[in-house]
Amino acid sequence: MTCDSPAETTWRSYGTSRRSTRAVRVRVSASLVTATVLAVLLVPPLVQLDQQAVDLGAKLLPPSWDHPFGTDDLGRDLLLRCVYGLRVSLLVGVVAALTATVIGTAIGAMAGALGGWVDRGVMRVVDTFSSVPHLLLGIFIVAMFRPGVWPVVVSVALTHWLSTARIVRAEVLSLRSRPYIDAAVSGGASRWRVAVRHLLPAVLPQAALAAVLMVPHAMWHESALSFLGLGLPTHTASLGTLIQGARGSLLAGQWWPTLFPGLLIIVPTLAIAGLAGAWRERINPRRRSELML
Repeated sequence: MTCDSPAETTWRSYGTSRRSTRAVRVRVSASLVTATVLAVLLVPPLVQLDQQAVDLGAKLLPPSWDHPFGTDDLGRDLLLRCVYGLRVSLLVGVVAALTATVIGTAIGAMAGALGGWVDRGVMRVVDTFSSVPHLLLGIFIVAMFRPGVWPVVVSVALTHWLSTARIVRAEVLSLRSRPYIDAAVSGGASRWRVAVRHLLPAVLPQAALAAVLMVPHAMWHESALSFLGLGLPTHTASLGTLIQGARGSLLAGQWWPTLFPGLLIIVPTLAIAGLAGAWRERINPRRRSELML
């Protein structure tokens, strides 16, 4: 029978506390993400109300049982408007994140697998685009199109593939030194076959994690562009356009048209980031052990 030292007991207790905190964080994040998805899928078909319906007699009403989020300056129900806005922002975030991940994975895998001048050229392009602020580059791209959902998706996707390309390239370079890769090359496998059969499947978990982490960033990017009046049209309900349209109300003392769309940006993005962080700890045990220190 062994007796643990006080230091070992304290360390074990600390590790158990961290695991318990992580489990609570994952449950809360999963609940919030589930509630977000259910809201954007179920509320529009179940609530048979027009989110664009104007009622000037009920404008800027504070939160109440009839209007839990209050009403805006045209008397429209803010809860319904926020749900529609969340659906648009989430759609833009997911589609843009998937598109950026596909682009970044393809370019990063190509650079890491081919190496040489291809790798150097690709990384110089990545460094060049990385030197320009994402928002500034996104404004330049959106300005070339009419306001709408798809120009915003293109803008976010073309400014967010860089980090994924770096991650995938670094992972491919690490995998190229593995014995089974050397065995495949020695067996006569072409670079294309090695990349498709061995390298690409190995980097897919990291690429998928990058896509999930990119969704909150893409949602914030869309909200920023819409707030500046360069993203979606003002009549389209997105979280950015709702906050942009509520600036005058905030200055007049009506806080609810700004607060609730802002919360629907912050809370879902933090929940998605929390789930992604737990996933990162699971697929990367070394990173998890570092977080325990």
